[in-house]
Amino acid sequence: MMSQGPIAILAGAGQLPIQLLSHLERTGQDVRIMAFRGFAEADLQRRAHVTVDLLDLKTIMSTLEGWRPQAVSLVGAVRRPGFSALLSAYSLLRNMHEVKEVIARGDDQVLRGAVMLLEERGHRVVGAHELAPDLVASRALTGVRQPGADDHEAIAFGLELLASLSDFDIGQGAVVDRRHVLAIEGPEGTDRMIRRVRGLRQSWFGLRRREEGGVLIKAAKCGQDLRVDMPTIGPRTVREAAKAGLAGIAIGARSTFVLEQEETLRTADRLGLFLIAVDLPWMEKSLG
Repeated sequence: MMSQGPIAILAGAGQLPIQLLSHLERTGQDVRIMAFRGFAEADLQRRAHVTVDLLDLKTIMSTLEGWRPQAVSLVGAVRRPGFSALLSAYSLLRNMHEVKEVIARGDDQVLRGAVMLLEERGHRVVGAHELAPDLVASRALTGVRQPGADDHEAIAFGLELLASLSDFDIGQGAVVDRRHVLAIEGPEGTDRMIRRVRGLRQSWFGLRRREEGGVLIKAAKCGQDLRVDMPTIGPRTVREAAKAGLAGIAIGARSTFVLEQEETLRTADRLGLFLIAVDLPWMEKSLG
């Protein structure tokens, strides 16, 4: 049986923590906000109950102990600190050898390590998708425009590409034109990846070249823990895709957040891009 404490949101960057907070407040939930300094949006920091440094684990854990939350959710983007900084912070709470094993394996392992630390101290860690399922793309999500034959080929190839890259802990997105890879998402994030594609399509004089088309594919990695780092798009993603001359966007159904969903679809329709949700074969078992 769930305790009657508040829901604790550990908030990083972006609009998702703000939209999650709005959803929980509308549904009458008791919420506590812990904002990560240097990451959380200024508006959220003003509303936060406490603002902490990302690696101040002592304050984080003691604050949660005082709140006694019914659930904890890690929401929003953060930049991975350096190896030595992580090692110093995590070693306060865990065996040094175990810490080295966790943080040497990539960002996903670091996030899982954070979940592990919380769970070891009795906290129930949940994903934002469990708290606000309306923010998640359904199978039925679609705009007015539909992908053509070349786009379907790009989507199938892009999903195959992302599945094959999952073991390497690379980003959750790629831009593909038929079977030609234009970009793979790295630590810079989706929007900057799309801007790289836009740059490739500009002449020396800043004029777009004739070639256009291609699809942004955004999907969770194989084996990804959806409680942390769930793929997210919103109106800005659509605008960036249009500027880059892309034909549309395909996202993982039931495993991708769509911020301001109605506005995102309207933006895609207005700019002439398709937006669809597709099933991810590697996620079907975990999604049920």
